[in-house]
Amino acid sequence: MRVSFTAEEHYRRGKQLLGDGKARDAYDHFRTSHHLEPANPRYRSHYGLGLALVERRFDRALELCRSAAKEEFFNPELYHNLAQVHLAFGFKAEAIRYLRRGLMIDPGNSPMVSDLHRLGMRQSPVLGFLPRRHPMNRLLGRWRTWWGENQASRPVHHSV
Repeated sequence: MRVSFTAEEHYRRGKQLLGDGKARDAYDHFRTSHHLEPANPRYRSHYGLGLALVERRFDRALELCRSAAKEEFFNPELYHNLAQVHLAFGFKAEAIRYLRRGLMIDPGNSPMVSDLHRLGMRQSPVLGFLPRRHPMNRLLGRWRTWWGENQASRPVHHSV
């Protein structure tokens, strides 16, 4: 890695590598940008994301990402990083909460909108007069999901 890169160049290269699915290489650049300018919230947040994805250090990653989002609370990208950290450790509800918070700042942020759709929006219970967790709603909900997936994958036959 070139030592003559600025913190911003490391940061941009890290984002590009992360987008290409090269989390380990991206993490090296994020770590370097953070060490060059530890007060920068964007660098701190991305370093935290790298810690979560590569080193699996949830507590430290969360601490870095939260402090960055507190400092630069108007930056939706930092909420997206918080969501990704939570997703990396299986905390879907928290991830959705941070995605929604980021979308309140930037409703047109396509990566966050995509992530929110990918996580899925819950459908209403099949039997509205019963609680969502009722065994009958759970069984019918699974059947509804299975049926929808199977109907979508079947070829359509048109008669002539």
